Amino acid sequence: MTMPRSIIIDTDPGQDDAIAILLALGSPELDVVGITAVAGNVPLALTSRNVRVICELAGRTDVTVCAGADRPLIRPPVTAEHVHGKTGLDGADLPEPSMALDPRHAVDFIVETLMERPAGSVTLCPLGPLTNIALALAREPRIVPRIREIVLMGGGFFEGGNITPAAEFNIFVDPHAAARVFSSGVPITMVPLDVTHKALTSRARIGAIRALGTKVAEAAAGWLDFFERFDVEKYGSEGGPLHDPCVIAWLLEPHLFAGRACNVEIETGSELTMGMTVVDWWGVTARPKNAFVLNQVDAEGLYARIRRAVARL
Repeated sequence: MTMPRSIIIDTDPGQDDAIAILLALGSPELDVVGITAVAGNVPLALTSRNVRVICELAGRTDVTVCAGADRPLIRPPVTAEHVHGKTGLDGADLPEPSMALDPRHAVDFIVETLMERPAGSVTLCPLGPLTNIALALAREPRIVPRIREIVLMGGGFFEGGNITPAAEFNIFVDPHAAARVFSSGVPITMVPLDVTHKALTSRARIGAIRALGTKVAEAAAGWLDFFERFDVEKYGSEGGPLHDPCVIAWLLEPHLFAGRACNVEIETGSELTMGMTVVDWWGVTARPKNAFVLNQVDAEGLYARIRRAVARL
């Protein structure tokens, strides 16, 4: 039996972040070394609360949870309560968390973990703005060769943006952090809107999770119901795109996805296209390939995997 893959999830929950965390915690193939919170969908006080709410729901109060950056590197904060509700986790009525935050700053936890554990043994899974990851790379450059891989949800190319015409939310919130991460030399897998917009919720998919009949399943279905309403109205689609769980599913079942190695640059100079991920999909430049960019997903396989994980919790 192979050893579980060690991951650190960096996140700004968010209902889709919550589903991603449940998928990771409910999958024995993964060892969640810790979960770090960053400001993004809602402010840091709420994202760090929400991580603990999710861990307690899953019965995993043993997981290390650290709070990190409360604002982007340079630009003013941008949040998304209009999508996720005032708490970031609207849609399920859960108690305030009783588990404590680890006293360490998320950046210190990331650096310490990578320096203490064998090189190449820990994968970073950022689900929100890349502020904590960029700060860790700046704090301790020696972690670069020690990171197995960064698998991140962010960006878009043929799909354009979802917070501006050009930019996806996570990259737009802290484009300078994203530029630092994409230029770091760490192996990167990018999960953009081009994938997540093919992983739509549906009545049947949400209903199959709710039908599990557990407290975790009821909360997960409630989150999906709440989260999808905004995107259904915006895109006119049957359901809403499920972004962050694709990161975890890629680690578990990469055969559900397809993509190619590309050069990805981050726009930080233009207000019109700030945070745009400029993906050289067709190889029209000589810029080096710095990311494996996904563009296809087997949505039925993804939702089946989420349902199995939720059933374990």
